[in-house]
Amino acid sequence: MPVDNLYHDGMRRLQDLRETRPIADRLNQVTVRTAFTEDDRAFIHGCPMFFVATADAEGRPDCSYKGGLPGFVRVLDDRTLAVPDYDGNGMYRTWGNVVANPHIGLLFLDFEKPKRIRVNGTAQISGSDPLIAHCPGAVFMVRITATQIFPNCPRYIHQMKMVEPSVYSPRPDYSPPVPAWKTFDSFRDALPARDRPNKGA
Repeated sequence: MPVDNLYHDGMRRLQDLRETRPIADRLNQVTVRTAFTEDDRAFIHGCPMFFVATADAEGRPDCSYKGGLPGFVRVLDDRTLAVPDYDGNGMYRTWGNVVANPHIGLLFLDFEKPKRIRVNGTAQISGSDPLIAHCPGAVFMVRITATQIFPNCPRYIHQMKMVEPSVYSPRPDYSPPVPAWKTFDSFRDALPARDRPNKGA
């Protein structure tokens, strides 16, 4: 189902400059949708990572990588994704932007069998979402309502293989190691109390 507002004037200007407006419109008609298909669901559930783009209230952008074990991103229904927020560096650039500006873009990639799907929509972050109890290591839960879902041509995706998942990826009955940077003198005294192993020393 094509999306009415997929292209703004800037996109149209470049499409017209390169004579690509007809193919852009055809791609909108053929590939863009507002509901997840079963193939979309299976692909997203199999992804161990994705990239996420957000912007603050003034439009200043930020792009980040989010990773976990396959299945850490859940497709809850035809239009909703759930993403756990795991322990990080505490800057909250990505999810802090969502608090200020809910618009969000996600890019899911498969490097072994090149494929990609983009998901644009709006997001909400919660510390009391019931899904947190079912996601080991989750601090917050982010629910994303998709407004645009579409695959992209994978021709420029370099083929790479997964060697092993990160030892820091949360999972049931597992305590990830402490990241090295949290032991550095430069940061130790600024860590929250829960992250200071030598706080009694």
